Amino acid sequence: MARIVILGAGVMGSAMTLPAAHAGNSISLVGTHLDEEIVASVASTGHHPRLNVTLPAAVVAYPWTGFVDAMSDRPDLLVLGVSSAGVPWAIDRIAESVTSPVPILMVTKGLAARDDGIDILPHVVAREIQRRTALSMPVMAVGGPCIAGELAAQRDTSVMVAGHDADSIAAASRLLRAPFYHARASSDLAGVEICAAFKNFYTLAVGAPVGLLERDNKAPNGALMHNLASSLFSQSLQEMAILVEALGGKIATVRGLAGSGDLYVTCQAGRNGRMGRLLGCGLRYSVAKRDHMSSETVEGAQLALDLGPTLERMMSRGKLPRDRLPLTAAIVEAICHDAPLVLSFDSFHRG
Repeated sequence: MARIVILGAGVMGSAMTLPAAHAGNSISLVGTHLDEEIVASVASTGHHPRLNVTLPAAVVAYPWTGFVDAMSDRPDLLVLGVSSAGVPWAIDRIAESVTSPVPILMVTKGLAARDDGIDILPHVVAREIQRRTALSMPVMAVGGPCIAGELAAQRDTSVMVAGHDADSIAAASRLLRAPFYHARASSDLAGVEICAAFKNFYTLAVGAPVGLLERDNKAPNGALMHNLASSLFSQSLQEMAILVEALGGKIATVRGLAGSGDLYVTCQAGRNGRMGRLLGCGLRYSVAKRDHMSSETVEGAQLALDLGPTLERMMSRGKLPRDRLPLTAAIVEAICHDAPLVLSFDSFHRG
């Protein structure tokens, strides 16, 4: 029986307990300081209030103050399930807890801006832990279409486990092997992570036709705007491929589970699509956020705010081809500069 520690008791981190338990592991689910009610519920009854499922008996829940104890007997795998905003906090906890290398698998999605470009979070985590502890740890990531509630219900889910070390990827995949969780290996860590983050960003655009339809009303024959949404989906993949290649990933990754698969599932429902609808209705981002989604984190919009200035600098310096990224530029303009979302079809699908 292997030992797995999961840091972060939100929906995705907790959903990972299902395949981990099915594979016969013992699991320590450690919440953050924001997960206290969840941890209390799981510890007392096993019920996860946000997933609305009872977690497996192999799961033991701890508050964040129990993380050092959970890590004291070196686990076989540490799953990082905090939000992207919580990554610095998680690095602090890991650095003060580890005395020997532990493989890390990130389900956290996001990217980090640098002065000269964009970095993926697994690289940030590995680099910072090594700087603080002098320990070199393999940091991997999971990408692909995975809705936490479906995984918690043990619905078939296919994902990519990506990293730089094939043995570490294989070992992590074995620890999560379950009839409903189908993990495939990828060496394209950069590509998987860029797709995982930007799928939220592009869903803002793919969701806009719902709002455009509300604004303009149905056609007399009842026609909707599926053609438009499909066009934006295709343009999103085209521009995602440009970004992936420019940032060191492989275009093939965009065509697979991590790119088209994850973008598809993200467009079906969720906060990013709802914000896209509001933008399509003609609202400025600031108004849409303030009046309709003030208490919600919209990951795609947050990515635009975090990386928009960097993307604009990279375009102005020729590191990214502005003329081939019209939808990217339109989303950045809408979110970062609070402008209307303008869909310029004359510039789309030019290759």
